[in-house]
Amino acid sequence: MRLTIYAEGGGDTKALRTECRMGFREFFRKAGLAGRMPRVSACGSRRQAYEDFCNALGKHGSNRFIALLVDSEGPVNEAVDPWSHLRERDSWTKPSGATEDTAHLMVQCMEAWFFADKEALAKYFGQGFRPNALSMRPEVEAIPKGDIEQGLKNATRECERKGQYNKGRHSFAILAQLDPAKVVAASPYARRLMQILRQKSTQPNT
Repeated sequence: MRLTIYAEGGGDTKALRTECRMGFREFFRKAGLAGRMPRVSACGSRRQAYEDFCNALGKHGSNRFIALLVDSEGPVNEAVDPWSHLRERDSWTKPSGATEDTAHLMVQCMEAWFFADKEALAKYFGQGFRPNALSMRPEVEAIPKGDIEQGLKNATRECERKGQYNKGRHSFAILAQLDPAKVVAASPYARRLMQILRQKSTQPNT
């Protein structure tokens, strides 16, 4: 079965969207999906990712699995599924043809995954990186988005080689260097994403 992920990220430039696709592809490759890789469509904004996902649903055949991957932008109630969260927060309805396993969240944002692999962050930024400025909470999805963003800035304030953390300049290069096993262990929603991708990727084409 062919897999396609409509992902938030990449901004408005072709170069940044290419970096977004490459970052996710390398993450998925290291997670064990090499040879059955999902196609990643870097859509820019959350809203655009949702619209592109909805448009694609009506065009795919039975041998394709199409998923939406966006930041949750805040805490997620454990009692609700991703589509319910998106309906409550963004007023996005689950489109016809979508199923419960087609909506996926990065909680509370993609950068939360970085906190699961601080060793990769330290290696990427090099001298001057201050890991103690980052939240030590093992449940990375419980770290508020604002704390994640400020923590990354504080931890990299003195990094001369890469400079202070900037989402557009650094985020997807860091994503490519993460250890997926650490991310999956610390993030239940990342674990759910990988479980579903592995399950779908082993299903034969029809």
